[in-house]
Amino acid sequence: MKEFVISEAKAETAVLVGLITKEQDEAKTKEYLDELEFLADTAGAVTIKRFKQRTGGPNSTTYVGKGKLEEIKEFIKQKDDEEDPVGMVIFDDELSAQQLRNIEKELQVKILDRTSLILDIFAMRAKTANAKTQVELAQYQYMLPRLTRLWTHLERQGGGSGSGGGKGSVGLRGPGETQLEMDRRIILQRMSLLKKRLAEIDKQKTTQRKNRGRLIRVALVGYTNVGKSTIMNMLAKSDVFAENKLFATLDTTVRKVVIKNLPFLLADTVGFIRKLPTTLVDSFKSTLDEVREADMLLHVVDISHPDFEEQIQVVNQTLKELGASDKPTLIVFNKIDNYHWVDKEPDDLTPPTKENTTLDELKHTWMARQGVDCIFISAKDRENIDEFREVLYKKVRELHVQKYPYNDFLYPEI
Repeated sequence: MKEFVISEAKAETAVLVGLITKEQDEAKTKEYLDELEFLADTAGAVTIKRFKQRTGGPNSTTYVGKGKLEEIKEFIKQKDDEEDPVGMVIFDDELSAQQLRNIEKELQVKILDRTSLILDIFAMRAKTANAKTQVELAQYQYMLPRLTRLWTHLERQGGGSGSGGGKGSVGLRGPGETQLEMDRRIILQRMSLLKKRLAEIDKQKTTQRKNRGRLIRVALVGYTNVGKSTIMNMLAKSDVFAENKLFATLDTTVRKVVIKNLPFLLADTVGFIRKLPTTLVDSFKSTLDEVREADMLLHVVDISHPDFEEQIQVVNQTLKELGASDKPTLIVFNKIDNYHWVDKEPDDLTPPTKENTTLDELKHTWMARQGVDCIFISAKDRENIDEFREVLYKKVRELHVQKYPYNDFLYPEI
């Protein structure tokens, strides 16, 4: 009998491109490209090369200068003769239609920017009708000013977020019913329909929130991949999907949690990220309403991440844009099990950096700054969880008594 060998499909290979500017030094560019590589990995692509250019700002026609573009082109040609040719080039900033058109003409490979890559991941992650509708609207909003360029690339019929199709290839998980001859009028009609659909979903969710009874609402917020879903599973004893990938959670999940004798509602929300496209924020309004209408926020931070302080700033800025920055907030520094530091050599007289700071020093710094509004845990190893529950209980109880004073006798101080 003839044997059939099924081989796994090879992952697409990617090249990353970023800029070093006055506003973004080399160290920051490296961090951004690290994150871009993680995004590419989440989307199913393998990064094989990075290109960086020191410049005053993005070139208006090709993002990078002619010399750097030629260098990228030569690398692509060189890889064409090898087993794994370059499948795509991903740029760390959003590209204009003109930039996309010019770069594709020169490099002759698939071109993505940070926004289209994030949209691609969202399309892959969307499971419910609500999430798929929100992603599809965001995709159309991104595509609309780039129609001229996109017409030559919308070759895939069906699938994608609009029709619940398969995984597809990275960067091509577009709205399912898209056709080559799609024009501005059709897209605008589709966007109008999607907005109406989201308005209906928004009404349904508002009604659901009103019917949840007299319970305090707590929302988990934070940068993507900081462990929000793991904390949700731990507190609610639920089974929310969690993995070491960006945007593992796309749909908001709400669970009832009881600590001691006090019930409250806990919502797990989509993670934030640097350079998050405004189209996504607008499209996910109904999802982010859980944040807006929460009585309290649990701001989860991955303390093991070398740039966690900037991630805190990104989340705080996004909360400000959502009008939710003034809510009572408990900062939960997660992943203390993964925190690493390097002791300075005795003869090293340079000022200490974050890498030389012990966990205890960090704790004292943030505890002095935040007081009782921060706590350090490991959700994975269940470290310091009893203290976390105690702090959370006291804060939720305080809010409950303020909001529903006649229920005070039900939840006495314990």
